[in-house]
Amino acid sequence: MAFAVEKLQSDDALLDAYSATVADAVDRIGPAVCRIERIGAGGHGSGFVIAQDGLVVTNFHVVDDARDVRVTMPDGASREGRVLGRDPDTDIALVRADGSFADIAPLGDSKRLRRGQIAIAIGNPLGFEWTVTAGVVSALGRSMRASTGRPLVSSAGEVVGVNTAMIHGAQGIAFAVASNTANFVISEIIRFGRVRRAFIGVSADTTNLPRRAALLSQVTTKTAVRLRSVEKNGPAARAGLKEGDIIAAIDGRPVTGVDDLVRMLDAERIGRETLCTVVRRTGVSQVAVTPVARTN
Repeated sequence: MAFAVEKLQSDDALLDAYSATVADAVDRIGPAVCRIERIGAGGHGSGFVIAQDGLVVTNFHVVDDARDVRVTMPDGASREGRVLGRDPDTDIALVRADGSFADIAPLGDSKRLRRGQIAIAIGNPLGFEWTVTAGVVSALGRSMRASTGRPLVSSAGEVVGVNTAMIHGAQGIAFAVASNTANFVISEIIRFGRVRRAFIGVSADTTNLPRRAALLSQVTTKTAVRLRSVEKNGPAARAGLKEGDIIAAIDGRPVTGVDDLVRMLDAERIGRETLCTVVRRTGVSQVAVTPVARTN
């Protein structure tokens, strides 16, 4: 009986700690989470302020092709905003809202994420109250698209991803664009108004790199990217890359995940032969791919 009572007390303490962690993260980030509404076109979603001068991150599908939006904060204050740029490939858009903002949601380092870590999704669909969903990170390096725009927050109160979809009927599995990828996209939009990107025609997931494959490919990392699909007649397909191939390095630099692949395929590689270290069941090979400019 004493053991049962002690266990109940221990369980209660764990629940209290979990609740306090989620509540603290919401208190930190919640005031920076806003509602984004397309002016004159309908449609809305959530976003979050990342800079006090009014930079707001949301989904591409939230703003679509709109130029002007309305940004409503949890305190009910409404501001006009302009879409600075958008990136359909990552479903990220950047808005500049009028005025200054005291509360921001800082972008964290998504490379530090681990499976099983607490993740908290905060939304503001109505402009005056939050929706909060807490769970754990079940997988890394996957993304899908949809119109949500909620920041995915770590227990440390940092944004580690931008929610992009939830598969209904699949145990509430949600997908997010990693914060490091979002940071890259934001930087490109600020500098150029768009994301300049080399295109090879693949979609990929982060995967574990077997030790033997790491040794053969002469990389020291534990993860790489596995090609989930290869676009027919695209640069990757023409070079001989196939679904299921693992890319461990590009031009000798390790590719530890989808974030790395996105950043490495920048404008500097357009039209330039790029050497991919590819791991297959048959061994490791070097495949030369020449990316083209992304046109949409």
